[in-house]
Amino acid sequence: MDRTEVVTGIANELYATELAVDDAISHAAAMVQALIAGRNELSISAIAGTASQTKAMETLAALSAAREAIVSCHEEMQKDHRRMGWGTYAAGTRDKPSDLDKLLPGNHYQPHLRAV
Repeated sequence: MDRTEVVTGIANELYATELAVDDAISHAAAMVQALIAGRNELSISAIAGTASQTKAMETLAALSAAREAIVSCHEEMQKDHRRMGWGTYAAGTRDKPSDLDKLLPGNHYQPHLRAV
């Protein structure tokens, strides 16, 4: 394998990991919501589900910390990549923060370059 194939493989694993963490956060948040909705639907006191709900929310906090860690890993890998003089690779399909500004509703994206 050449360098491009190796870097692309690593980048694809990184993006897959980021997506998996995001999916886990979504599932954990849905579980917390289901716990609350289920308790209300069954007319169970909030006191009865406090311990399990707290544990579910701790899980959500831990997943949030994991997301911060993988994003930091991504940033460090970008720095390493530049330090090695390998230029820029765009192997991922996910929107990057600079692209996100263009996609947010109500955001009037102003490009830095203008046609003259």
